[in-house]
Amino acid sequence: MDHLQAIRIFARVVETGGFGRAALSLQMPNATVSKWIKMLEAHLGVKLLERTTRNVSVTTDGAAYYERTRHLLIELDDIEATLGRAQANPRGALRVDTGGSVASGILIPALPMFRERYPDIQVQLSVTDRTSNLVAENIDCAIRSTSNDPDLVTHRIGALAWTTCASPGYLAKHGTPKHPGEIVDKSMPVVGYFSASTGLTQQLAFRRGDERMTLESVRNVVLVSESNAHLATALAGLGIVHTLDFVTRPHVKQRRLVPILSDWRPDPLEVYVVYPPSRRYSAKVRVFVDWVTTLFASM
Repeated sequence: MDHLQAIRIFARVVETGGFGRAALSLQMPNATVSKWIKMLEAHLGVKLLERTTRNVSVTTDGAAYYERTRHLLIELDDIEATLGRAQANPRGALRVDTGGSVASGILIPALPMFRERYPDIQVQLSVTDRTSNLVAENIDCAIRSTSNDPDLVTHRIGALAWTTCASPGYLAKHGTPKHPGEIVDKSMPVVGYFSASTGLTQQLAFRRGDERMTLESVRNVVLVSESNAHLATALAGLGIVHTLDFVTRPHVKQRRLVPILSDWRPDPLEVYVVYPPSRRYSAKVRVFVDWVTTLFASM
């Protein structure tokens, strides 16, 4: 039995919460994962996992074994990541998680530059507007607008400006508000954005100098949970949208969207790249963080 391989597979089962998810992240059959766990339990002479038809739970011995071996795996990965060849020529799959608009509007257009510089890194881009569990889903790093997860290493990489806009047809029909309050007072149709993770709807926030205003009761005629879909609703003339400036900029140039309330912009959205502590010394993650930091700084 490859003892180290068995430990790695056991760790993935614990971190993902099940054999199926572990098998998926390791790209191996479920039966193979189960076989490795049984061999490890036989080798140790203890039960590491309790299996039922619906779920998998970690035994007391399994939890203690995981905590001790987890640190050994992290240390081993760190040692291997600092070896000369890996540092000079990082290679392998790099799993990156980000939202739809950042992926299509920022990362993907610039990826040819990254690929040219690091041809041996295969970028696996997971595009979703929900907040993923990086450890459980075996993701190397993510680009997020929050930095409040104490279990992740966080680096600020930039800030993105907001804009409020609508289609020319919408404004011809409903008028152009001169003040944020008119959106509520005139019951103007708005397309809201809600979090796929929490279900909470993003409030429309505005700022002009020291004056701040948050609209509480807007008329959300449509709600979407994905950033590219949010843009599509504005282009379709469904309502006013409050979104990131880089998303709308090409369509404003083509006169398919018109910025409104331009002197009422809230503070820019802070953007971070985050990754599990186990990826701290990964050469792949390090070069990607450096590259994406430079990319956002150039915007």
